[in-house]
Amino acid sequence: MTSEEPPPSAEGGAARVSQLDRVKQEYTQSAREILARSMRGVAKTKLTPDMLTLTGVTLCLMGAVLVGFEEHNPKLFFWLGGALFVVGSIADILDGALARAASKGTVFGAFLDSTFDRLGEAAMLAAIGLVFARDGNDVALVATFAAVIGSFLVSYTRAKAEALGLRGDVGFGSRVERVVLIAAGLGLAPWGWLQWPIYALAATAWVTVFQRMLFVRRQPRELAEQTAA
Repeated sequence: MTSEEPPPSAEGGAARVSQLDRVKQEYTQSAREILARSMRGVAKTKLTPDMLTLTGVTLCLMGAVLVGFEEHNPKLFFWLGGALFVVGSIADILDGALARAASKGTVFGAFLDSTFDRLGEAAMLAAIGLVFARDGNDVALVATFAAVIGSFLVSYTRAKAEALGLRGDVGFGSRVERVVLIAAGLGLAPWGWLQWPIYALAATAWVTVFQRMLFVRRQPRELAEQTAA
């Protein structure tokens, strides 16, 4: 199973979710179906999910390096770095769709995908943190650190919950939303607005972490109530 697939317990509906989370699940499922259809032609080629994963993380790392040189030409390096990051993130999303469409998914491939997801995002946030450090923007730098930690915890809480046979996919701080916020920040960076999407990213990530902790805490009790009934 890849990182893009729903958790094994998701179909059971054992835990109640908020209306917002239902909306997110609906558009996530719709997007997954669209991606699956778009990958049917690609599935007939020799392209493998691991190739897409490696391409994605390479582009994200290249984008992070370019952002590190923004002081030489802000518009060029922020925008080019951001473009590479977005394309790399899309490639990383498509690897899961390709794995399902071509039945080429492997256990190691899923592990590799999840690991490189974190690597590409962390590298870009590190580059953004370097920008704030150069500018002497300590508040934004701390927010970047908080965003990195929160982003890792968002992924970890879901993985740990699913390892325990529970759901942990609630909240709007998942990877797609984080990529959108980072890309928005890089697009606005030449005008000095990079910190605002990063503040939003840090806040969204931590809110999602606490949402998932509370959601996981509630599930055993609901399961016990259903069993007793």
